[in-house]
Amino acid sequence: MRSVQLVAHQTLELKEMPAPPDPGPGEVLVRLRAVGICGSDMHWYAEGGIGPVRAAYPQILGHEPAGEIVALGRSVENLRVGQKVSIEPSVTCGHCEFCLSGHHNNCVSSIFMGSPQMPGLFRDYAVVPAKNVVSVPDRLNWVEATVIEPLAVILHVLELVEVRLGDTVAVLGVGPIGMLTMLVARIAGASKIFVADKVPERLRLALELGADCAVNVNEASFFESVMDQTKGRGVDLVFDCAAAVETINWSLAVARLGGRVVMIGIPSEPVLRVDLMTAMAKELSVQTIKRSNHNSHAAIELIESGRITDRIVTHRYPLERTPEAFQTLHAYADGICKAVIEL
Repeated sequence: MRSVQLVAHQTLELKEMPAPPDPGPGEVLVRLRAVGICGSDMHWYAEGGIGPVRAAYPQILGHEPAGEIVALGRSVENLRVGQKVSIEPSVTCGHCEFCLSGHHNNCVSSIFMGSPQMPGLFRDYAVVPAKNVVSVPDRLNWVEATVIEPLAVILHVLELVEVRLGDTVAVLGVGPIGMLTMLVARIAGASKIFVADKVPERLRLALELGADCAVNVNEASFFESVMDQTKGRGVDLVFDCAAAVETINWSLAVARLGGRVVMIGIPSEPVLRVDLMTAMAKELSVQTIKRSNHNSHAAIELIESGRITDRIVTHRYPLERTPEAFQTLHAYADGICKAVIEL
């Protein structure tokens, strides 16, 4: 079967690989139909790793999938051949203290698809645990279904930090995750949303999708824009979806006294010079997040209702053009926001 493999730094190649085995007990065989490119995929591609974990070449990336079941293993119930599904990319044990307490994203023995632990889903077929597939309504198309996984991450964020009715919100970085964060914050009751980015097309799309103020940080000060429009108060809640040193410090700067800052993006730098003095002087609450936590069903409901749009998907590529898709994203070229690989 076909696969796209990361074979070296910033080098992806279309390669044949053996067809997967028949699914075993409790497993299903899925034919992949579409897979979104995540920001973490870009870290593996552009930087050769995420934090201290280094890529293991050749490595198959991709963990935002949609596909259909083509075979069932023994003892699999409540699923059928031909069923449209999304796949939860984190394989968890189900019996450690964190799984048992409902914090599956912190499972001590989790294995993540698309990392060196387990091949990802830029390939034609994959055998996965049946517990990791979620049924997707037939009325959602394949591209819409790829939004389920990243949206589930944002819904997990709201389990940790509440958006209160009337909150003012800032979102730094309006790539796919930032765009979804903005949309969810509006649904949750945010009264005014400020966004920052350096890609003009992303800022225009953010305004079209409901942002109140969009600042190109190459042309204007985000801090001054927020402070001017909040009369020096700052915002109640900040989401940093870019994770650059400057955006983290801007997040701390634009938060009001006693405000909340959520770190969603994955930093590229191993060591960050973060302005903790500002955070302490304001008594800010700083929250980090890790993946999603079985939030796919709520994500499906939001997409199916039309409250979350797939307009964030600006580019679609066939599998053989996956290297081009990564190159375009890495260069922030052609106004790209989210790219989906269609099989």
